[in-house]
Order: sequence, then structure tokens, then C-alpha cells
Amino acid sequence: MNFKEYLISKKIDKNLFQNSDSDLFKSWENTFNQIHPLSFTEQNKFIVNKIRRKYPIKVDLKS
Repeated sequence: MNFKEYLISKKIDKNLFQNSDSDLFKSWENTFNQIHPLSFTEQNKFIVNKIRRKYPIKVDLKS
């Protein structure tokens, strides 16, 4: 799993997150690439929820 896939699985919009908070994004990406995804989630459990609410993936309901 790469970082983009991880963000999608957590329903976080990668582009919005990257453009709005690039420092945190880079930090997360660097950490994610060094540890297992489950460890990353465990370390950032409460922050992931905050980021998910701040940068949600937009869903097209017309389909």
C-alpha cells in the first residue's frame, strides 16, 4: 500500500490535504514510507479523524 492508497482508504482527499497543509502532508508521507500502515494509523489515530473531516473525498451522488 502506498500513501495515496492509504489516504483513499481513510477517505482523505490527497490533493486537498497536500495543497492546504503541505508540511503535515510531507511529514506524514515520510513517516508512512518508513513504517507499516497499521503502525502509522495507531500513532496518528486521533489526527487521522481530524484530517478526514477537514479534507474529505468528495463523492459524486449523481451516479
